[in-house]
Amino acid sequence: MTGTGKYRSIEEMQQSVIASGCEIVTVAVRRVQANVPGHEGLTEALDWKKIWMLPNTAGCQTAEEAIRVARLGREMASLVGQENNNFVKLEVIPDPKYLLPDPIGTLQAAEQLVKEGFAVLPYINADPMLAKRLEEVGCATVMPLASPIGSGQGLKTTANIQIIIENANVPVVVDAGIGSPSEAAQAMEMGADALLINSAIALANNAPAMAQAMNLAAIAGRLAYLAGRMPIKTYASASSPLTGKITN
Repeated sequence: MTGTGKYRSIEEMQQSVIASGCEIVTVAVRRVQANVPGHEGLTEALDWKKIWMLPNTAGCQTAEEAIRVARLGREMASLVGQENNNFVKLEVIPDPKYLLPDPIGTLQAAEQLVKEGFAVLPYINADPMLAKRLEEVGCATVMPLASPIGSGQGLKTTANIQIIIENANVPVVVDAGIGSPSEAAQAMEMGADALLINSAIALANNAPAMAQAMNLAAIAGRLAYLAGRMPIKTYASASSPLTGKITN
């Protein structure tokens, strides 16, 4: 999954989405509704017959705000021809400095939106207990952060993400903080089902090239996870057999 924010131009965003090979693109409902600079004409810029829209509730500080914006997002998806799109990326973020999600508000909003028929994809801290609660109330997935949004710090919550993956019965999407393809591959090697990457692509010197690199990294990481890595050993182990060894 990719995002649509922070690009230098609509054209660069379009090229990057194509290069990423993504199937889902998240769109900030409030920014589109308000025609925030850089978001004018955003809904017309992508081919929504090929890409699934994931409206998000970015900018919402309370559960009540997020619920209202999610409803607007469903209408926005309908307007681009996705009448059956009930997806919403749920963000409840009252913290303006670190942009860390509110766990209580997120759970409250998720419960209500699930009742209203939404497929809720909640953005959360890498909290295994919260992830399990969100799964229990009916969320379609959980989206733990690797590190703060847009920080590019990489995987700082590896241990907790691993616990979430081991215990989840829904897909786990690593969201926020990934800054390089190697980090994307590492997250997929851990067993994540998908990634959502925006800033690392949009802020790269060559955004489309970085988008393609992230695509390849995600594929490589997933294949590595499915293949199963070799065990780690304390001592060296010769790759070649010792039979036929030349001796004096």
